[in-house]
Amino acid sequence: MVTASDVAKLAGVSQSTVSYVMSGTRTISPATRARVEAAMKQLSYHPNAGARALAGRRTNVIGLVARLPGNTDVAALLPFIETITGSSRERDCDVVLVTEDEGPAGLERLAGRAIVDAIVLMDIRRDDDRLETARGLGVPVVLIGVPDDPHGLDCVDFDVRMAATLAVEELVSTGSERIVLVGETPSVRSEGFGFIAEFAAGVSAAAGAAGADLTTYEPDADGWPGFAGFARVVDDIRAQRVGVIARTPQAIDRTMQTLASHGVVVGHDVSLVGLCTDATAESFRIPVTNVSPEPRDVSRQAMRILFDRVDGGAGEASVHLVSPRLTRRATTGGSRP
Repeated sequence: MVTASDVAKLAGVSQSTVSYVMSGTRTISPATRARVEAAMKQLSYHPNAGARALAGRRTNVIGLVARLPGNTDVAALLPFIETITGSSRERDCDVVLVTEDEGPAGLERLAGRAIVDAIVLMDIRRDDDRLETARGLGVPVVLIGVPDDPHGLDCVDFDVRMAATLAVEELVSTGSERIVLVGETPSVRSEGFGFIAEFAAGVSAAAGAAGADLTTYEPDADGWPGFAGFARVVDDIRAQRVGVIARTPQAIDRTMQTLASHGVVVGHDVSLVGLCTDATAESFRIPVTNVSPEPRDVSRQAMRILFDRVDGGAGEASVHLVSPRLTRRATTGGSRP
């Protein structure tokens, strides 16, 4: 087993210097820190979390890793951050937020410096290259999101299939004979998020079970330019009883504006359900019937699991799905037959 002494020998420093680099308790020159970190990476060294706990060196810091590419809806991320930090404060813990997308190397550095007791990892892809590294960090890691292979890590998310079913059933109850699912922009589709494919599959299954036709509109570019083709769907909406499902706040907004510009009254001529939080649903000019992904409940569940692991809780890792919730508002309330 690789030890701190091995790291010290390779880096040409004392073992105490290695400890200071990992704990951050003393100022170390950038050049020395770089040598120590390079040696740790070369030797694949990670400090033993159990040994730290026995030595009374728990840091009372939780790492939150959330990637923030340009297409991220920061407002949708805030309920997660607020709930995770609130749950941490209840345990007298601080949170260090890591937003730079450094992949596995970023996780290794975060755990290798011994500044966190556990990590919450967000923005999980179906095939996420960080997970194999996360499994071997020596600190508990909980995923918010469900990959194809969790690599033995606990996962928490909302029940995406149930959310899709709730949305379709609400539209069918308003008399919609055809469902239009507003899909993702090219940049979001390329990210490989599993819940996007799961939601689309859930909508398809629920529409089929209800005997409703399904059309998916996928923008061919990011932003408003990619939504220009939605005008073609508007012509069909006038001819049929159509229900629209929009998965993001941006899609909801662009759908409602496009329909309004063509004289289609949402909530009367067409029903619409959005997948978004209650606060977002109520922020539109016409309050939107929504299925909430319950980000605060998801975050609370993730933190309960995380602290159980930090406290020594054992058992097999598992997937925990939080039930979504539909709230009827003006965009479906007036469309009933």
